Amino acid sequence: MKSSQLATGHWQLARMEKKQARSASVFSCSGQLPVASGQFAVRSARGFSLVAALFLIVVIAALGAFAVRIGSGQQQTVNLQLLSARALAAANSGIEWGAYRALRANGCTATTTTTLNLTEAALNGFAVTVVCVPTDHSDNNTTVHVYRIDSTSVAGTYGMPDYVSRHVYATFTDAP
Repeated sequence: MKSSQLATGHWQLARMEKKQARSASVFSCSGQLPVASGQFAVRSARGFSLVAALFLIVVIAALGAFAVRIGSGQQQTVNLQLLSARALAAANSGIEWGAYRALRANGCTATTTTTLNLTEAALNGFAVTVVCVPTDHSDNNTTVHVYRIDSTSVAGTYGMPDYVSRHVYATFTDAP
Protein backbone atom coordinates (compact mmCIF):
# COMPACT_ATOMS: atom_id res chain seq x y z
CA MET A 1 0.00 0.00 0.00
CA LYS A 2 1.37 3.37 -0.87
CA SER A 3 1.75 6.15 1.57
CA SER A 4 -0.73 8.37 -0.33
CA GLN A 5 -3.40 5.67 -0.07
CA LEU A 6 -2.56 5.12 3.58
CA ALA A 7 -2.83 8.86 4.27
CA THR A 8 -6.13 9.07 2.40
CA GLY A 9 -7.51 6.04 4.29
CA HIS A 10 -6.34 7.44 7.58
CA TRP A 11 -7.86 10.79 6.72
CA GLN A 12 -11.22 9.16 5.81
CA LEU A 13 -11.20 7.11 9.04
CA ALA A 14 -10.59 10.25 11.11
CA ARG A 15 -13.36 12.05 9.26
CA MET A 16 -15.74 9.14 9.88
CA GLU A 17 -14.96 9.05 13.64
CA LYS A 18 -15.52 12.79 13.85
CA LYS A 19 -18.88 12.44 12.05
CA GLN A 20 -19.94 9.66 14.44
CA ALA A 21 -19.00 11.76 17.43
CA ARG A 22 -21.14 14.64 16.14
CA SER A 23 -24.04 12.26 15.41
CA ALA A 24 -23.80 10.75 18.87
CA SER A 25 -23.99 14.16 20.52
CA VAL A 26 -26.93 15.20 18.32
CA PHE A 27 -28.92 11.99 18.83
CA SER A 28 -28.22 11.62 22.53
CA CYS A 29 -30.73 14.41 23.19
CA SER A 30 -33.43 12.59 21.23
CA GLY A 31 -33.20 9.38 23.25
CA GLN A 32 -30.99 7.34 20.90
CA LEU A 33 -27.58 5.92 21.72
CA PRO A 34 -24.90 5.01 19.16
CA VAL A 35 -24.35 1.26 18.86
CA ALA A 36 -22.15 0.82 15.81
CA SER A 37 -21.32 2.97 12.84
CA GLY A 38 -24.57 4.22 11.30
CA GLN A 39 -26.88 2.36 13.74
CA PHE A 40 -28.65 3.69 16.80
CA ALA A 41 -30.73 1.95 19.51
CA VAL A 42 -33.92 3.54 20.90
CA ARG A 43 -33.80 4.21 24.61
CA SER A 44 -36.71 2.39 26.35
CA ALA A 45 -39.68 4.57 27.31
CA ARG A 46 -40.23 3.15 30.78
CA GLY A 47 -43.32 4.39 32.65
CA PHE A 48 -45.27 5.39 29.54
CA SER A 49 -47.41 2.24 29.57
CA LEU A 50 -48.34 2.88 33.22
CA VAL A 51 -49.63 6.36 32.38
CA ALA A 52 -51.60 5.02 29.41
CA ALA A 53 -53.09 2.19 31.51
CA LEU A 54 -54.16 4.61 34.26
CA PHE A 55 -55.74 6.90 31.68
CA LEU A 56 -57.69 3.99 30.19
CA ILE A 57 -58.87 2.84 33.62
CA VAL A 58 -60.13 6.34 34.49
CA VAL A 59 -61.91 6.74 31.14
CA ILE A 60 -63.57 3.32 31.35
CA ALA A 61 -64.65 3.95 34.96
CA ALA A 62 -66.16 7.30 33.96
CA LEU A 63 -68.04 5.69 31.07
CA GLY A 64 -69.30 2.95 33.38
CA ALA A 65 -70.56 5.48 35.94
CA PHE A 66 -72.28 7.44 33.17
CA ALA A 67 -73.97 4.29 31.85
CA VAL A 68 -75.21 3.31 35.31
CA ARG A 69 -76.60 6.79 35.93
CA ILE A 70 -78.40 6.92 32.58
CA GLY A 71 -79.74 3.39 33.08
CA SER A 72 -81.15 4.14 36.52
CA GLY A 73 -82.69 7.39 35.27
CA GLN A 74 -84.42 5.58 32.44
CA GLN A 75 -85.66 2.89 34.82
CA GLN A 76 -87.14 5.51 37.14
CA THR A 77 -88.85 7.22 34.18
CA VAL A 78 -90.43 3.95 33.07
CA ASN A 79 -91.62 3.22 36.63
CA LEU A 80 -93.21 6.67 36.92
CA GLN A 81 -94.94 6.28 33.54
CA LEU A 82 -96.34 2.92 34.65
CA LEU A 83 -97.56 4.40 37.97
CA SER A 84 -99.14 7.30 36.06
CA ALA A 85 -101.02 4.92 33.75
CA ARG A 86 -102.24 2.90 36.75
CA ALA A 87 -103.37 6.09 38.52
CA LEU A 88 -105.35 7.13 35.44
CA ALA A 89 -106.97 3.68 35.28
CA ALA A 90 -107.87 3.91 38.99
CA ALA A 91 -109.39 7.39 38.50
CA ASN A 92 -111.39 6.14 35.50
CA SER A 93 -112.69 3.22 37.57
CA GLY A 94 -113.89 5.79 40.12
CA ILE A 95 -115.79 7.59 37.34
CA GLU A 96 -117.42 4.33 36.24
CA TRP A 97 -118.37 3.46 39.83
CA GLY A 98 -119.82 6.95 40.39
CA ALA A 99 -121.78 6.84 37.12
CA TYR A 100 -123.27 3.48 38.03
CA ARG A 101 -124.25 4.74 41.50
CA ALA A 102 -125.77 7.95 40.08
CA LEU A 103 -127.66 6.49 37.12
CA ARG A 104 -128.65 2.99 38.32
CA ALA A 105 -128.65 2.92 42.08
CA ASN A 106 -129.87 6.48 42.83
CA GLY A 107 -126.81 6.88 45.03
CA CYS A 108 -126.25 10.54 44.22
CA THR A 109 -129.25 12.47 45.54
CA ALA A 110 -127.06 15.08 47.25
CA THR A 111 -123.35 15.94 47.04
CA THR A 112 -121.61 12.79 48.20
CA THR A 113 -117.98 11.88 48.69
CA THR A 114 -116.85 8.27 48.80
CA THR A 115 -113.35 6.83 49.13
CA LEU A 116 -112.60 3.49 47.51
CA ASN A 117 -109.49 1.54 48.54
CA LEU A 118 -108.58 -0.64 45.57
CA THR A 119 -107.01 -4.02 46.33
CA GLU A 120 -107.10 -5.94 43.06
CA ALA A 121 -104.34 -6.57 40.51
CA ALA A 122 -102.45 -3.55 39.16
CA LEU A 123 -104.61 -1.03 41.04
CA ASN A 124 -103.70 -2.44 44.46
CA GLY A 125 -102.71 0.37 46.83
CA PHE A 126 -104.65 3.18 45.13
CA ALA A 127 -107.16 5.23 47.11
CA VAL A 128 -109.86 6.73 44.87
CA THR A 129 -112.02 9.59 46.10
CA VAL A 130 -115.27 9.96 44.15
CA VAL A 131 -117.36 13.13 44.48
CA CYS A 132 -120.84 13.25 42.91
CA VAL A 133 -122.62 16.59 42.56
CA PRO A 134 -126.22 16.38 41.24
CA THR A 135 -128.11 19.24 39.62
CA ASP A 136 -131.71 19.24 38.42
CA HIS A 137 -132.98 21.02 35.30
CA SER A 138 -136.53 21.39 34.07
CA ASP A 139 -137.34 21.06 30.40
CA ASN A 140 -140.98 21.01 29.13
CA ASN A 141 -142.36 19.92 32.47
CA THR A 142 -139.73 17.17 32.72
CA THR A 143 -136.98 17.14 35.33
CA VAL A 144 -133.57 16.12 34.02
CA HIS A 145 -130.87 15.09 36.46
CA VAL A 146 -127.25 15.98 35.59
CA TYR A 147 -124.41 14.50 37.63
CA ARG A 148 -120.88 15.78 37.74
CA ILE A 149 -118.54 13.09 38.98
CA ASP A 150 -114.99 13.92 40.05
CA SER A 151 -112.54 11.10 40.71
CA THR A 152 -109.09 11.48 42.24
CA SER A 153 -106.75 8.52 42.59
CA VAL A 154 -103.69 8.62 44.85
CA ALA A 155 -100.91 6.15 45.62
CA GLY A 156 -97.79 6.61 47.70
CA THR A 157 -96.81 9.41 50.05
CA TYR A 158 -96.69 13.00 48.84
CA GLY A 159 -93.11 14.18 48.37
CA MET A 160 -91.72 10.68 47.85
CA PRO A 161 -90.44 9.42 44.46
CA ASP A 162 -93.24 6.84 44.12
CA TYR A 163 -96.12 9.30 44.73
CA VAL A 164 -98.67 9.58 41.94
CA SER A 165 -102.07 11.25 41.67
CA ARG A 166 -104.59 11.72 38.85
CA HIS A 167 -107.85 13.68 38.75
CA VAL A 168 -110.57 13.18 36.12
CA TYR A 169 -114.19 14.26 35.88
CA ALA A 170 -117.20 13.44 33.76
CA THR A 171 -120.77 14.65 33.38
CA PHE A 172 -123.73 12.25 33.02
CA THR A 173 -127.43 12.77 32.61
CA ASP A 174 -130.54 10.65 32.80
CA ALA A 175 -132.24 12.59 29.98
CA PRO A 176 -134.10 10.41 27.45
